[in-house]
Amino acid sequence: MVAPEVPLHHDRLDYTPLPKSVTLARRRAHRLLTEWGHPELAPDTALLVSELGGNAVLHGCLRDRLFRVELTLTERAVRIAVSDPKGELRPNLREVTEGDMFGRGLLIVGQIADRLGRARAHRG
Repeated sequence: MVAPEVPLHHDRLDYTPLPKSVTLARRRAHRLLTEWGHPELAPDTALLVSELGGNAVLHGCLRDRLFRVELTLTERAVRIAVSDPKGELRPNLREVTEGDMFGRGLLIVGQIADRLGRARAHRG
């Protein structure tokens, strides 16, 4: 059995289900990763928070119910968790065409998460 990693830093904040909250969450994620000593991870983390937060606002929120963004930094990983009141509905990748205005967010999230999964955070 592998022992769970001990968080070096953790942050959790609930947001109102409005588009401006996605901007606030993105900025907070960027600032926190920088303050936690990993400015090289801040832009991608902020982008992931933005995409997942946007999905929460667009597809998962109910009126007057908040969505939550949690960031956890361990020795080896940044964990990004975004939850909303419709948590039982899991997002699915879908086919998109060139003319589609929406539907690429989870593709972006997957590609960036894969890239981050290969990168290691180094203490310096």
